[in-house]
Amino acid sequence: MGLKAVVLASMLLVTGPGAMAQEAPAQVRLVSEAWVDYTNADGTGLAWDVLRKVFEPAGVKVVVKSAPYSRAVGLVKRGEADAWVGSYKEENADNLYPQWYFDQDHIYALGLVDKPVPTLETIGQYRLAWVRGYDYASYLPEVHNFREIQRREGILPMLEHDRVDFYIDALAEVDYVLGQAPDATRFRRTHVAELPLYLAFTHSEQGKVLRDLFDRRMEQLVRSGELKPIFERWKQPYPFTVDHLPHQ
Repeated sequence: MGLKAVVLASMLLVTGPGAMAQEAPAQVRLVSEAWVDYTNADGTGLAWDVLRKVFEPAGVKVVVKSAPYSRAVGLVKRGEADAWVGSYKEENADNLYPQWYFDQDHIYALGLVDKPVPTLETIGQYRLAWVRGYDYASYLPEVHNFREIQRREGILPMLEHDRVDFYIDALAEVDYVLGQAPDATRFRRTHVAELPLYLAFTHSEQGKVLRDLFDRRMEQLVRSGELKPIFERWKQPYPFTVDHLPHQ
């Protein structure tokens, strides 16, 4: 196969037959808050391993960066990164979203043991708190009374002094907060929802190419089951079946 044919073939892998759009770049710049054992700042973690498995066999090197959640969103908006990690579906109108998610957030409510046990249907009845930028009010039903905090370090005193009823976050972060408690038996964590997690790509031609490549690769990897060992290695629930469909 001649050089021109090789270039054309690589373009068709990215864009599909009949399209002559931009080729996939040599790297994808991903930015995320540093979540323990998920998106560690040193490049280790379940999400980083999954995303390397998605992009790197297709010839696109994953370059990772850590930043607080709201700053990560801003970096992508300014074109300083290609996508931010851990968005909920259509969370930000400035971004392009793929059809496929790469994992699910296991959302828990943390509260004192003498509080009622919340459910997805009742969670909106309580005074809630979560970290600024997570916008759980858009994904949990009938939530109106909530506070957004800057740092997780102040959560336990807020619960202990009855300033809020429950702290809402993903399981790993809830466990991190609970781990700071001198007496963890005073608190209870309760599962309330599963929320699919997405890459939110920059709104650009390069973002479109990377988004479409991500969708094709996720389709292949879910059907083949190749992602399952990564979740097993990190001792996390596997969110797909071989006949899984993208979240609608």
